[in-house]
Amino acid sequence: MSELRFHLTPGGCLSGRVRVPGDKSISHRSIMLGALADGITHITGFLEGEDSLATLAAFRAMGVRIEGPDAGRVTVHGVGLHGLREPQGPLYLGNSGTSMRLMTGLLAGQRFTTVLTGDRSLSGRPMQRVVDPLVRMGARIDATQQGTAPLTIHGGCMLSGIDYTMPVASAQVKSSLLLAGLYAQGATCVTEPAPTRDHTERMLAGMGYAVERSDARVCLEGGHALGAIDIDVPADISSAAFFLVGASIAPDSDLLLEHVGMNPTRTGIVDILRRMGASIELSNERDVGGEPVADLRVRSAPLHGIDIPPGLVPLAIDEFPVIFVAAACATGQTVLTGAGELRVKESDRIQVMADGLQTLGVRARPTPDGMIIEGGPIGAGRVHSHGDHRIAMAFAMSALRAQGAIDIDDCANVNTSFPDFVVLARGAGLSITSHHRERCGE
Repeated sequence: MSELRFHLTPGGCLSGRVRVPGDKSISHRSIMLGALADGITHITGFLEGEDSLATLAAFRAMGVRIEGPDAGRVTVHGVGLHGLREPQGPLYLGNSGTSMRLMTGLLAGQRFTTVLTGDRSLSGRPMQRVVDPLVRMGARIDATQQGTAPLTIHGGCMLSGIDYTMPVASAQVKSSLLLAGLYAQGATCVTEPAPTRDHTERMLAGMGYAVERSDARVCLEGGHALGAIDIDVPADISSAAFFLVGASIAPDSDLLLEHVGMNPTRTGIVDILRRMGASIELSNERDVGGEPVADLRVRSAPLHGIDIPPGLVPLAIDEFPVIFVAAACATGQTVLTGAGELRVKESDRIQVMADGLQTLGVRARPTPDGMIIEGGPIGAGRVHSHGDHRIAMAFAMSALRAQGAIDIDDCANVNTSFPDFVVLARGAGLSITSHHRERCGE
């Protein structure tokens, strides 16, 4: 069996104009809500990565007619809130935690029983945080003894709205409960301890569904209809993050990132980098389908270490692998706390990043809920991504400041969120190649 490896030669800079792939979070939701809407939803800029395609395939399996994707264009023929059909077998969601957690809520109110499965990584991730509040709403959901997939979501359950205060900020849990709330009697209200991405609320409102928002609380009443709309998916700020850091740390860089989604619940990466001294300018700011969008110009700048404010942690939770790389290239110490959720992502991102940074000679000390990094030179070596797409791409950017070649193992899952990463990064100036190698003993 072969494994995909990245090889990077040190140095270089990033320049030119880049448009990274469409936002993964919005791509998922456009398929889900488009399927439940009355009418035809036209999507442009759809992310053709493995995670989003897993969501698309799942709704096709439940009887939804979906045309595309074709160069980011997808047409979803909505079946209405109660038009989904029982799939002929389990729905396989690959590596996509967003698909599994959101669909668990959406399927809890259906008339049929569904089984959700995933790959080895997804099958090890915690699902109880979604299952428990859904059971309080009246759902019947079977998980493993460890609270993981496969999940069996029993049909025919009468759901009732609840008023739920989340113990940990999570957009996936919030969205799952709101989707279940579409099928519940009465109001479903979710209060979050810190702001998380609000794409679900924005898209629901855009489709004409009444959503009440005040401060940290969001509510909706069950039983109303969704109307089909046109959705233009902006470029994913989580994918842009790698280039924001790369251009910040590589001398003589000057890069323009086009049409980037600037949802205020997602811009923690920009705020953190600016606090570290990064030069990031916004232009061409506009609103596209209820989502703010802008072009971002980033130029190389000397970075300094900071204590990352706790309030920014939920707003940058997916970007911390590459933020750790920025910290390694900064002068002084960077401290992250309050990010324990990183340990239950596609990998234990705290430990895996610490191990890789230490391999490259960086002083990085993991803590239970974060990391302490002393900026300094980045050496050379071979690091393992543990099948985590964000780990692989983060270490790829570290080569811009490395003293020697860097090899990154187990990079195939980059296709889950950024199918053309190597081509786009090479075009911007990163010295990267990819190749398959045989795994020993297989």
